[in-house]
Amino acid sequence: MSRSRGRASAPSSLGAARRRRELAELADGARVDVLVVGLGATGAGAALDAAARGLTVAAIDAHDLAFGTSRWSSKLIHGGLRYLATGQLDVAHESAVERGVLMERTAPHLVRAQPFVLPLTPMVSRGQAALAWAGFKAGDLLRASAHTSRTTLPAPRTLSAVETRHMVPALRPTGLRGGLLSWDGQLTDDARLVTAIARTAAAHGARILTRTRALSLTGSGAMARDELTGAELEIRARTVINATGVWAGSLVDDVRLRPSRGTHLVLRSEEIGGLAAGMHIPIPGESNRFVLVLPQGDGRVYVGLTDEPIEGAVPDVPEVPETDIGFLLDVLGSALDVSVSRDSVVGAFAGLRPLLDTTTPDTTRPDTATPGTGRTADISRKHAVVTSTQGVVTVVGGKLTTYRRMAQDAVDAAVTGNGLTADRCRTTSIPLVGAARPATLATLAAPRRLVRRYGSEAPAVHALGLADPSLALPVVPGHPVTGAELLWAVRHEGALDESDILDRRTRIGLVPHDREAAREAAREALAR
Repeated sequence: MSRSRGRASAPSSLGAARRRRELAELADGARVDVLVVGLGATGAGAALDAAARGLTVAAIDAHDLAFGTSRWSSKLIHGGLRYLATGQLDVAHESAVERGVLMERTAPHLVRAQPFVLPLTPMVSRGQAALAWAGFKAGDLLRASAHTSRTTLPAPRTLSAVETRHMVPALRPTGLRGGLLSWDGQLTDDARLVTAIARTAAAHGARILTRTRALSLTGSGAMARDELTGAELEIRARTVINATGVWAGSLVDDVRLRPSRGTHLVLRSEEIGGLAAGMHIPIPGESNRFVLVLPQGDGRVYVGLTDEPIEGAVPDVPEVPETDIGFLLDVLGSALDVSVSRDSVVGAFAGLRPLLDTTTPDTTRPDTATPGTGRTADISRKHAVVTSTQGVVTVVGGKLTTYRRMAQDAVDAAVTGNGLTADRCRTTSIPLVGAARPATLATLAAPRRLVRRYGSEAPAVHALGLADPSLALPVVPGHPVTGAELLWAVRHEGALDESDILDRRTRIGLVPHDREAAREAAREALAR
């Protein structure tokens, strides 16, 4: 049974000084109820869940918040329509419920309704169109079953050819019969979501420690290394949660994964004209897979994504092969009346999905049930919580939308398995840092772009630029991020170096040219 009932509430701001102090507390022998390893969405979510139940928590990551898969998503909080089509009704319903939680309760400042158009081009047969329309209607029933308001997510409807081209002017008009309009949740930025979760956990007393690498795990703690100083320390805990995603198998032996690569392209918005909606473009030869065109509102458009298995060692930052780029450009070109060439691609990124390998090889018959065969696109996105023989609780699988439920299940297993005294899960009703009702957000005295990224903290970010006009200027021509946002990342969001600022607290780094242009501004923010 736990002997402590959590730490007193703390500020949500993260920074270098707080990190040093909290690492020193652990090095001096402070024992926590829960050690979480990994600070992607699920790990940060587990830290918040446990801390909100009154448990003492330390959460560590070898790199940074959202360093891994969590920052490489499509930036969608989706309702599970794809899983309906494959008969995974439980996964679909869970996704719809978690989408509603984020949009209406915990993060309405970061997740908004995004319209999508599926253009009915000559490549989309009438049978395919009917199937897609049935899917969108079923998705609306999922919304209702999850008790998400119609005001939050409007109903799907059909579009005429004129309406379709009005929403997506770059579409090829020849043979266009119209379109299907649907709605889903879109994140302002996936890495910002993780930052908000981690800071909310910190506000509940959790120690959030980046650049702290777990060298080995047991059910009662970890040997870890401060990656900034090289000093090693033992972190003592009553239970340990492994939330390291595609790297989970490197810390425990009980988990077998089949990572899958999902690639996105980054284009300048002017390459495909003004978009009033995102797009679903059917992939030729596939009945239930689409390439997504995702306007970001910052002068960029993402196009994705692929679903390809990877073999061998898991890299820290996955590379994007030219075959993925060519595939996405080909599908995009099948629907557009404008030419989008390889030269139009100003950036690309790939994330690795931590999919469970559920094949069971027969070791007596080496010619059967080979692990790692078959398409990763067909593997379930359902998550799993596994407790190792040493007592380490590992959570894998799943997807960004359901991070909160994954974290809840992991903490439930850790609490039950170790006899900890803890309150019930509260995270369905805890607003993340910056969250407020839409009516409140609409009245804030700050630019709308900042409100969409920082919520109720937007006026404080804006005030930095008012106090020093040089901070109000964009740090890169043609991109809206200002110096004030870089400074805020250092002072309040735990950014420790240029990469933290440019690649995760902002997404300037998704375009290499812009990243290079912004490096001096990032150095100045770190030096202030």
